[in-house]
Amino acid sequence: MPQSQARKSLALVVLCAAQFMVVLDVSIVNVALPSIQQALHFSEQNLLWVLNAYTLLFGGFLMLGGRVADNLGRRRVFIIGVGLFSTASLFCGLATSAGWLVVARGVQGLGAAIASPAALSILTVTFAEGRERNRALSIWGAIAGAGGAFGVLLGGILTQEVGWSWIFNVNVPIGVLVILGSFLVLEKLPGEGGRGFDVPGALTVTAGLGLLVFALVKSTDWGWSSPRTVSILVGSALLLAAFVLIERRVGAPLVPLSIFRNRSLSVSNVVSVILGASIFSMFYFLSLYMQQVLGYSALKTGIGYLSIAGAIIVAAGIAQALVAKVGVRTVLAFGMLLAAGGLVSFSRITVHGSYVGTLLPGFILAGAGLGLSFVPVTIGAVSGVKPREAGVASGLITTTQQVGGALGVAVLSTIAISATHSFLAAHGQAASLPAGLTHGFSLAFLVGAVIAATGALVTLVGFSGSARSRHDAPVLEVLVPEEA
Repeated sequence: MPQSQARKSLALVVLCAAQFMVVLDVSIVNVALPSIQQALHFSEQNLLWVLNAYTLLFGGFLMLGGRVADNLGRRRVFIIGVGLFSTASLFCGLATSAGWLVVARGVQGLGAAIASPAALSILTVTFAEGRERNRALSIWGAIAGAGGAFGVLLGGILTQEVGWSWIFNVNVPIGVLVILGSFLVLEKLPGEGGRGFDVPGALTVTAGLGLLVFALVKSTDWGWSSPRTVSILVGSALLLAAFVLIERRVGAPLVPLSIFRNRSLSVSNVVSVILGASIFSMFYFLSLYMQQVLGYSALKTGIGYLSIAGAIIVAAGIAQALVAKVGVRTVLAFGMLLAAGGLVSFSRITVHGSYVGTLLPGFILAGAGLGLSFVPVTIGAVSGVKPREAGVASGLITTTQQVGGALGVAVLSTIAISATHSFLAAHGQAASLPAGLTHGFSLAFLVGAVIAATGALVTLVGFSGSARSRHDAPVLEVLVPEEA
C-alpha cells in the first residue's frame, strides 16, 4: 500500500535527523580537540586519531553498509546503525583515556557507515523518482551541506559552556528519538536475502577502501613518497583490483558492475569525488585561519560559519526547483563554478583580514555553490537505479564524497604546509608565523578552486546531450533510462 504524504514527511524528518547527526559528528569534534587533548593527555601526534578513527571506519565500511541494507532489510539495518552510533557516542562521552576514546570513535564511524547509506536508500525507494524525490533530496542535501557548518558552531558552544564530553552525549537522545521514530513511521522494506552475500567482495572492498583512507589521512605525517605511504596505497590498489575481478565472477556481487552502465550514476560519483576534494578541506583551513591567524575563539569561529550554513540551506531549497526545470547538468555545473568562486575569494585572505570584508563574500559564494551542488549530484547518483540496488547506489555516493574529502585534505594540507615552510625559509626572521600560514592557506584555496572548476567541466562533458526535464518528469529519464 502506498504511504500517505504525511507519513512520508515524517519518515523524511527521521532520516534527515539521522543524517544530520552523522554529518555533524564529522565537524563538531574539531573545535573541542584542544580540550580533549588536555583532559585525556593525548600527544600531538595521536590527537588526530580522534578524527581519523571515525573517518577510517566510516569511509571503509560504507559500501558494505549499503549492500547489507539491500540484503537484510533497510529499516532493520538503519536502526542497527543508529543504535550502534548512539551507543558509541555515549562511550565517547564517558571516555577516561585516549585509547578508549579512539576505539569508541572508530565504532561511531562504523555505525555511521551502516546508518547513512541505509537512510539514503530508504529515501530513494520511499519517494517516487521525479519531483517528489527531488524535493526530498533537496532537504537531504541541505542537511548534508549545513551539518558541517553547524557542527563547528555547536561544538564551540558545548565545549565552552558544558564541557567536551557533551559533543558526544548530545547524540544519545537524538539517536533514541530517531530509533523510536523509525519504528513508528518507516515502512518495513524487505531485503533481498535470498540472493546470497558476497563475502570475498565485502572483505576486499572494505580492506581496500580502509587502506586508501588510512594512507590519505597519514600522508601529511609520513609524506607522499615515504615507503609506508606508497606501500599502503599499492596494497589498496591491489585489493580494489581484486574486488573488481571478484565482482565480475560471482553470482550475487556486492556491487553489480552493471550499475555503472547508468551514466548519471557514474558521472555523479566522479563529480562527487571532486566536490569532496575541493570543499571538505575548505572548512579545515578556514577554522585554522580564523583561530590561528585572526585570533578568533572557538565559539566565535563557530558563529562565523552561520553565514555559509544559511547560504547552503537557501541554495539547496532552490536547487530542487531548478533541477526540475533545467536538469542536473546545468545546476551542478553552476554550483561547482560558484564553489570555485568562493575558494578564489578565500585565496585573497590576509593576516589582518576582517570577517565582513575577507570571509563573508567567500562564505556566501561557497555556500550557494555547495547547496546547488549537493542536491543535483545526489539526484544524479540515484536516478534510474533499481530499487534492489538503492543501497549500493547510496553507499557509493557517500563513499566517493568521503574518499574525495580525505584526498582533498591530504593533498591540500601538503601544499599548504610546504608553502608555509617555503615562505618562512625565504623571508627568514622577518617573516611571522601568521603570515606564513596565510600564504599556505591561500595557495591551498586556489588549488581547491581549480579542482572545483574541473568538476564543473566534468559535469558539462559527462552529462552532455542530456535533455531538460519537464517539471513533473523524472530527472535524467531521457539520459539514463532504467535498465530492463
